[in-house]
Amino acid sequence: MSHIKIDHPSLYILAAELWYKLRGITCIRGKGMEHRLVESPVLIVCKRGAGQLKLDLEDYRIRGDAVHFARPGQTIGIEVEAGQEIEVYLIRFDVLNDSGAKVDYPVTGELPVHHNVQTILLSELMFSCWEQDEPLERLRAQSAFQELIYRLLGNIRRLPESHSRAAHERTKEFIDSHYYQNLSIELLAGIAELSPKYYVDLFKKTYGLSAIDYMTEVRMNHAKLLMLQSEARLKEVAVQVGYSDEFYFSRKFKKEVGVAPSVYIKNRRRKIVAYTPSILGQLLALNMTPYAAPLHPKWTAYYYRKHRASIPLHLSAYRFNRDWPANIEALRHSSPDVIICDDGHLQQAERKELEAIAPVFTISCQDDWREQFKMTAEFLNASQEADVWLNNYERKAARARERISRELGGDALLLISIHKRRCYVSPLRGMREVLYEDLQLNMVPRRVELCGYEQAVSTEQLAGLEADRILLNVCQEPESLGYWKSLQMSRPWQDLKAVRKNNVYMISSDPWREYSAYACLRMIDDLLLHIHGNRPNVIWN
Repeated sequence: MSHIKIDHPSLYILAAELWYKLRGITCIRGKGMEHRLVESPVLIVCKRGAGQLKLDLEDYRIRGDAVHFARPGQTIGIEVEAGQEIEVYLIRFDVLNDSGAKVDYPVTGELPVHHNVQTILLSELMFSCWEQDEPLERLRAQSAFQELIYRLLGNIRRLPESHSRAAHERTKEFIDSHYYQNLSIELLAGIAELSPKYYVDLFKKTYGLSAIDYMTEVRMNHAKLLMLQSEARLKEVAVQVGYSDEFYFSRKFKKEVGVAPSVYIKNRRRKIVAYTPSILGQLLALNMTPYAAPLHPKWTAYYYRKHRASIPLHLSAYRFNRDWPANIEALRHSSPDVIICDDGHLQQAERKELEAIAPVFTISCQDDWREQFKMTAEFLNASQEADVWLNNYERKAARARERISRELGGDALLLISIHKRRCYVSPLRGMREVLYEDLQLNMVPRRVELCGYEQAVSTEQLAGLEADRILLNVCQEPESLGYWKSLQMSRPWQDLKAVRKNNVYMISSDPWREYSAYACLRMIDDLLLHIHGNRPNVIWN
């Protein structure tokens, strides 16, 4: 975990030399927030609750005695522990010099401060005034923001080395370097100079998982690295990561990773590159973990969270592989056996560079996901595994179709997406095929081919579809979020039948925008979570 990357005196100098201008404030309530891109500096203040904050690849604990800063170009995600809720303010601002020009604010990460109720009161005042959208109230919000910055800088807390957080950092580092030993809670608590009970509770609150779970995670990550060695034997791997019983290690590995060690070793002997996220989705459905794949906490959130420790080489996943030259360079030094990609976003120069590194197998985007999945499996000599997976998928889709239809009755379901300042109906292939074909739901419009991603619809046209329920995906970037916020306040939106009945369900871009076998399975799971026995989770920002 990293903190503010400049010293405290420099913060005071910045406060004196620069001008801070409030640009907007959002309150995140409930179960958290999926990753979104920020285009201006953001100050994150926790009003209540606790959770995990992800700034790009860095993890932080959200709590009352610290605030956090994000810089433009970073992504922000908030995760809340099961059964918990949180309330957090995201305060967007610009930093200007004396001539009025924007400057790059050099502060990012965590700023420890003394817990001060005034911080919360000022944030609440800013939010209330800003929401009124009147000049004088906006001026008052600006004034509160200046006061907030002043108080935060005045309340910076220098943490002594004996602080319990520093003590937990010591034990965390001890686990990192002594994971192969027989480590007990009593030993770790002794290192932290805390009672075992207090140590256990505080570790979980600080890092979001228990000390034992963290130790298991470290051990499994080292085991995966050892398994990459061709001469590695399972018994030796178990001993080297702290398990004297190789059978217990095997059970533990399968529980944590999802496949048995023997299957993992077999899959990893061949260094396969999943060059695009959809290929990663096909491989995971075959229980194959690639050597390299595009991973990022926003662009491929689920894969990053679940598989980042299993995939040694992380390629850029930023906006349809915009960083492909950097990916080429990384692959050139890793000597992969084969590169699998789809032809949807592959540039000619990019393909030529890839072919100079390893054989390239290309999947046609013209085929549906089932054909793409079977072609991938055939290439990897896993056709039998693919057939088993597809049969299981069809059975699951049939059961889900019955459950969802029973829950919805005859209700008409509409799928829309908001991007920038427009609404699109059933915009992507995976969305359409799962809802219209695999689940055979009562969708509107009846003929999905009439609406595509390039065809926007107005709220008046949405009203004409008379949907009883709406699945809504909002692109997590500032312009789309701003439009969604204003749309919720508009009369045409509020008059929609589904909105009046509180039947609007927010769905995430991950998995609904991916086109792969694994993504389609996750779409069904996600829809069951929203529809079957759950109330809608409309977000009112």
